[in-house]
Amino acid sequence: MSDAPGKLRPVTWESGVEVKPVYGPDDLRGVDVGAEVGAPGEFPFTRGIHRAMYRARPWTMRQYLGFGSPEETNARFRYLVSCGQDALNVAFDLPTQMGLDSDDPLAAGEVGRVGMAVDTLADFELAFRGLPLGDISVSLTINAVAAIFICMYEIVCDRLGLPKDRIRGTTQNDILKEYVARGTWIYPVEPSLRLTVDTMEYCAKHLPRYNPVSVCGYHIREAGADCAREIAYALEIAREYLARAVARGLDVNAVAAGITYNFDVFGNLWENVAKFRAGRRLWAEIVKQEFGATDPKAMMFRMIAGGGGGGLIAQEPENNIVRGAYYALASALGGAQTMALCCWDEGHTIPSAAASKLSLRTMQILAEEIGLCDTVDPLGGSWFVEATTHAMAEKIQEHRARVARWGGIVRAVESGALQREVADLAHQAQLRLERGDDVKVGLNKFVDAEVEAKAAQSARLELYRENAEALAAQ
Repeated sequence: MSDAPGKLRPVTWESGVEVKPVYGPDDLRGVDVGAEVGAPGEFPFTRGIHRAMYRARPWTMRQYLGFGSPEETNARFRYLVSCGQDALNVAFDLPTQMGLDSDDPLAAGEVGRVGMAVDTLADFELAFRGLPLGDISVSLTINAVAAIFICMYEIVCDRLGLPKDRIRGTTQNDILKEYVARGTWIYPVEPSLRLTVDTMEYCAKHLPRYNPVSVCGYHIREAGADCAREIAYALEIAREYLARAVARGLDVNAVAAGITYNFDVFGNLWENVAKFRAGRRLWAEIVKQEFGATDPKAMMFRMIAGGGGGGLIAQEPENNIVRGAYYALASALGGAQTMALCCWDEGHTIPSAAASKLSLRTMQILAEEIGLCDTVDPLGGSWFVEATTHAMAEKIQEHRARVARWGGIVRAVESGALQREVADLAHQAQLRLERGDDVKVGLNKFVDAEVEAKAAQSARLELYRENAEALAAQ
């Protein structure tokens, strides 16, 4: 069999970046590598936002969880903290996300199903009872009612005697992505944006260690967007929040430092690494060059990543253990500050305690045994990685330019243009899976003989029924 380049199968990432069989110095010809890559901990932060990265401190391990009652969620929090988890990431049920009480008729059948039910401050106190809130940070995955939840969390900390400068945490509070990808919004776009910027102003003035916004490309990716669009749209959303905060007269250095990111990881490992490295550089350039920030902390692309449910399947669910480990690997190689790794049973149920522990242990093994904390940005300088990071940045910029042509991110959301594109991308992705263009082991390739036999038998039965109906009609 010939191994001539012309005979090799073409490889193009979902983002549209074409991948060559071999890379060398010529692939970086014309690229200002010094300006685009730089050193770890220095602008433009392509190689990581801290000089020593994991050599100084491994990534924060923050499993996403919450279900049923505050008491049940508290028990799971305590369990994972006892297993070595060093931060919390709280899931809320849909009624809570929509500002509904648990006894509201619209909440029927949804209370406590995909997260913890919260109706009162007392529920919040129960959820965090006995936890060392002064020593760990807490991420609240809430959006439309984020302003209320920031206040509730602040009160809980106040009652524990924590001064405001010791209250650490993050609220997702990314309302624009709700219109694009999830739908848990309550008010029209403009009033919702005003609430988001209100929280940015409040935290900048009163809670200096609290991050009021975590821009969530994650859900846009899960809804159908590719890696390049995930980063592009997240950057445009963050840029909009920042622009509105600065327009109020707030210091760009203070408010930009309070913006974090939440990103998805599934699919091609190298594509995910490239998107993170490219995204870090582009955000630093936006904050410094467009907004005039001078504090390096304001330019840092701080992110949580580590594995999305969109990469998991219900078929042969044990394979998801392997997928999750590689998602965590991609997150670490991409320079994430925090990980929330999906659980192997997440493809068909709320993660069990054992599955949550296994995901935590996966991250711990990568940090303690495999060597991912040995050196900073171990892939940096690779011709392949630097060339594809540059190509990914160009793709991201193309999508950002299209948002500008739509009239900006707010207009793109209000008109539905962005939602339509993401929905169309989801449809295309499903078609690629069904055709087998995108391989999912155990789903459309290397399928068990039993599954194939069932499919063949079902096809024969369907043909029989069609023929029987045709004969009956004659």
